[in-house]
Amino acid sequence: MDEAPLTLPELAGERVRLRAFAERDLPAVLEAATDPLIPVLTTVPAEPDRALAAAFLERQHDRLRSRMGYSFAIADEHDRAIGQIGLWLRDLDRGRVSIGYWIVPSARRQGHAVDALTTITAWGAGLDDVHRLELSVEPWNRASWRTAERAGYRREGLLRSWEQIGDERRDLFMYSRLAAEVQR
Repeated sequence: MDEAPLTLPELAGERVRLRAFAERDLPAVLEAATDPLIPVLTTVPAEPDRALAAAFLERQHDRLRSRMGYSFAIADEHDRAIGQIGLWLRDLDRGRVSIGYWIVPSARRQGHAVDALTTITAWGAGLDDVHRLELSVEPWNRASWRTAERAGYRREGLLRSWEQIGDERRDLFMYSRLAAEVQR
């Protein structure tokens, strides 16, 4: 018997709202496609094409149907999508979930990523069987690891040649929070 799809809640942070992606969010995906890194690290298309951006939006809903995890649009105070954050369940059977996020270039350095990460962490720590939340960041990506640290994540170390990114294996910093330590 097939399991039912996951249900995506709507989560409110201090300045952001985490919600399902909708067609009105195409501009955010199109802007993200122009960033030199987001398409390399995610499934955002590498060119600002409306059909490819629409396919990206549909894939986010597929993640619920496949029970892969939760993909949220990060919406600002005007409900404009400015990024994406996901909580992935690949290692849930081991008590671990992973988180990934991006913010469009025009909305960076305004605290949205920290708010989104803090919000999803508080929610994710309360899910059944979640004992550890983790994320990985390339060492050069100072903005992303500072976001993790501001959201209460601890750097645990450098994972050498941890992941294939683009054409090469890359080192990544590992960050984590233990669910028992997160205030909900």
